[in-house]
Amino acid sequence: MNTKTLFALVDGNSMYASCERVFRPDLIGKPIVVLSNNDGCVVAASAEAKALPGLRMFGPYFEIADVCKKHGVAVFSSNYALYGDMSRRMMRVLSEFAAEQEVYSIDECFLDMTGMPDLDAHGHRMREAVLSRVGIPTCVGMGPTKTLAKLANRIAKKQAKWNGVFEWDFVTPAEADALMAQIEVGDVWGIGRRLSEQLQAMNIHSALDLKRADQRHIKRKFSVVVERTVAELNGVSCIALEDVAPSKQQIIASRSFSKKVRDMNTLVASISHHAARAAEKLRAQGSTARMVGVSISTSLFSDVAQYRPYIVVPLVRASDDTIEITRAALAGLRAIYKKGFLYHKAGIVLMEIGPRGVVQSDLFAAPSDPRRERLMHTMDAITRQFGRGSVRLAAEDMTQRWQMRQDVRSPRYSTRLDELLIVR
Repeated sequence: MNTKTLFALVDGNSMYASCERVFRPDLIGKPIVVLSNNDGCVVAASAEAKALPGLRMFGPYFEIADVCKKHGVAVFSSNYALYGDMSRRMMRVLSEFAAEQEVYSIDECFLDMTGMPDLDAHGHRMREAVLSRVGIPTCVGMGPTKTLAKLANRIAKKQAKWNGVFEWDFVTPAEADALMAQIEVGDVWGIGRRLSEQLQAMNIHSALDLKRADQRHIKRKFSVVVERTVAELNGVSCIALEDVAPSKQQIIASRSFSKKVRDMNTLVASISHHAARAAEKLRAQGSTARMVGVSISTSLFSDVAQYRPYIVVPLVRASDDTIEITRAALAGLRAIYKKGFLYHKAGIVLMEIGPRGVVQSDLFAAPSDPRRERLMHTMDAITRQFGRGSVRLAAEDMTQRWQMRQDVRSPRYSTRLDELLIVR
């Protein structure tokens, strides 16, 4: 007898805020907001903060600074080292509860629950394990497809009566339809703002409306992707778990400066850092790149002269070598840099990415040096053991002026020995 496929989607509640609370229990129950790079915008907020009047997500922080001060909101700069480490710990715990796991984002993962008995109890065991061992509160949604598991997770989070765990078999088909009718079509996994507007123009306003839509008409009007979503809403599993995340076809590394800069040295340090970080990601996924795009730009919100050039520099051969990629990126920077402008942002993008073992040779190019491959391997090993930034190119240290502003960042409690929490 075939066992019905069943997925669980587990995610951390207000992940960034929850990470801060693990080491600051005095903030439990209090409003928290987390700011973007350079402390510019609100990118995350706790449920208590979202409930405050006048506090708007993803808007400039200066517009809500008075609201935060008035209501005693704890404000933090993004602490990506801490959040990433806490995510890894959470995913490691969750991996113990299923044979297969797909880490979907920093705060979400899918688990294969097929054949698992007593799903309600199992879901609560997962929540309790993550909370007790990592400190992150979670919600669990389960369904016969990944799309339905996503919706179930939303219901588990929004409706307190389910106590953080919901599976579609907990309700009757009529009750399930009633729940879907309350979910806007734009909140269905894979339906973005533009698709949502087009679907609403067709009188499809809710998840239930999309579930009941004619799949053939949806396919003709949109694509097989949206047709697949309709099938998933009807319980037909079309999206399997991915054991290995697909390789990225582009790798982008960029950052705004904390203060606008004019000098070449600052841009060189910034571009060198981004090139090294992108090359590290390239090696991590077992790929090489053939082209390096370089951009620098002035601020769109400034009255000074505007200049936003972009150039693509081809590599002699596809490579994952930090030195080669950095050399190409700096050549591009020198080609587009102009004196007299106040630069606000710099970045690179690696393109034409392919598998590392499939590289087109160049008859006239010198063969690659095996010592460089060993050097890259050694650099990655040092980084894994001692943390990012423990070994880097000299060009990255020409100046620190390009570093982003993090005026209210919490300590990196779990990844830096010199920032360990001290209990007296």
